[in-house]
Amino acid sequence: MKIAVYPGSFDPVTNGHLDIIERSSKVFDKVIVTIMKNSSKSPMFSVEERLEFLRKVTKNLDNVEVDCGSGLLVNYMKQKHARIIIKGLRAVSDFEYEFQMALMNSKLNPEIETLFMTTSSKYSYLSSSVVKEVAILGGCLKELVPDEIIFDIVNKIRKTRG
Repeated sequence: MKIAVYPGSFDPVTNGHLDIIERSSKVFDKVIVTIMKNSSKSPMFSVEERLEFLRKVTKNLDNVEVDCGSGLLVNYMKQKHARIIIKGLRAVSDFEYEFQMALMNSKLNPEIETLFMTTSSKYSYLSSSVVKEVAILGGCLKELVPDEIIFDIVNKIRKTRG
C-alpha cells in the first residue's frame, strides 16, 4: 500500500491545499493530511479547529485521513508506515525551502521520498496568511477556501476581534 503524508500547518486550509489533497488522493492508496506543529508559526486556529476544517473538506475522499503530529516528520512517517511526503509548490520561491527540507528528511531517513506537486495556477497566489489577512480585513473568502469552512473562519475572526 502506497501511503503518503501531506504535512502542513493548514491555518486555515485553502483551496490550494485542497487541490493538492484531491490530486494526491488519486495517486496514492492513502493520503494522511497532517497538521504538524511549526515552532516558527503562531497559528490563528487551534489544532482542533484545523482538524475539523480538514475533516469537513475531505469527508468525501475515502482514502484521506486527517491527523496531527509533532516532532520530526520522519519519525511521524515511520509511525504511519509512510515513505512519501507530499509538498505543494505555488511558485519557484517555495522550492528553495522545500528542497532544503526534502534533503534534510532524506538525510534523517533515506527511505523517505519527497514528491513536489505544483498547485493549480488558479491557486498559485493563495496562502493561509493571505486568507487570514483578507478575512481580518472583512474581505470575501469565496474561492479562497472551501465553502464548508467560510462561516467558521469568519465567526472565529469576529469572536477574536470583538
